[in-house]
Amino acid sequence: MTLRLPFLKKPPLVAVVRLSGAIGMPGRGALSDAALAPVFHRAFRKGKPAAVALEINSPGGSPVQSSLIGARIRRLSTELNVPVYAFVEDVAASGGYWLAAAADEIWADDSSVLGSIGVISSGFGAHELLARQGVERRVYTAGESKSMLDPFRPENAEDVARLKVLLGDIHQNFIKHVTTRREGKLTEEQNLFTGEIWLARRAAELGLIDGIAHLKPKMQDIFGEKVRFRRYGMKKPLLSRFGVSMAQEALGSIEERAAFARFGL
Repeated sequence: MTLRLPFLKKPPLVAVVRLSGAIGMPGRGALSDAALAPVFHRAFRKGKPAAVALEINSPGGSPVQSSLIGARIRRLSTELNVPVYAFVEDVAASGGYWLAAAADEIWADDSSVLGSIGVISSGFGAHELLARQGVERRVYTAGESKSMLDPFRPENAEDVARLKVLLGDIHQNFIKHVTTRREGKLTEEQNLFTGEIWLARRAAELGLIDGIAHLKPKMQDIFGEKVRFRRYGMKKPLLSRFGVSMAQEALGSIEERAAFARFGL
């Protein structure tokens, strides 16, 4: 039997949410706004936390999912007046940095990789392979841009120009998010939005993060030695534990591994 004394104040509680993996990739374990919505709901509300700490290890992914997750973090933080601290592990690049920038403060390990504030689109062209095999591609559309960037047809300069406009617009959204969230902290002596990456100490000098620190000691510095931690994360669906949708899971793992490999991880 536990005796509870209501007049004894409990030490502060920090809710820890782990954000590990690619964003919006195929597979049940990928980070997405829909999957993370109940996780954040519990983290921000259960037990009246003094803060929410994000453990981030992500090479990025979908710009839309990154934006949706980041916006959800900001809404809950503002609505419930709960500060958010991000702690970067191996990498917070591209969309991973978008998530980190949703926090009020960003901290990282000395060897963490950060940045890659840019947008990328890639694919393959297979029209010559089809021609060599004697395969004729037949496409019928209503709308001249409907078959834009069809990988089985020769690349079209107009299609590429349209794509670059789209990438540029998404890049501007990314830049606006970072400059708004890191307002007054970013250096003006270097262009930070070229897609370049940096290690943590250089990122701190540029204003992209607030310094070098790890989660537990930093939270103890802020909230005291007796601070409590409660962890939250996405639960793997029951069916996937027994091998259902293994092909999709394998594809998602390959794509995620390739995304991490871009940063030497």
